[in-house]
Amino acid sequence: MLVNEVMTKHVICAHMDETLDVVRDLLSSRRIHHVVVLEDNRIVGIISDRDVLRHLSPFMGTNSERSIDAATLKKRVHQIMTRNVQTVRFDVEAVDAAKILLERGISCLPVVSDSGALVGIVSTRDLLRNAVRMGCFTSCPKRDAA
Repeated sequence: MLVNEVMTKHVICAHMDETLDVVRDLLSSRRIHHVVVLEDNRIVGIISDRDVLRHLSPFMGTNSERSIDAATLKKRVHQIMTRNVQTVRFDVEAVDAAKILLERGISCLPVVSDSGALVGIVSTRDLLRNAVRMGCFTSCPKRDAA
């Protein structure tokens, strides 16, 4: 099975100068975990919900919030995004994409065409959903306690 058969085709993107606040709202409202960062239709970075959480003050929205805490929402995407993004071509085997995710300890790969244009995104969730759909997991008998 190829990546283009399991990937998510509708990719949410942001520009490098978007604020952390805008990206946080995108992640929340779209119920997604990754936003691809584009500049001139070229992939220049990726930002995850974990990246956003790592950069937000733990005091946000509490009685202890200070102006400096609220200011973290004004940070720009390019300040916290992951650069040098690993991508995968649309015609790669899904199992090979899964191996890349495991080897690199990442949770998604932007999917590109022959020309390098963004055509989708494949995540561990996409691959797991496909594995379940294909019946790749079987029930294991319970082992007796020793």
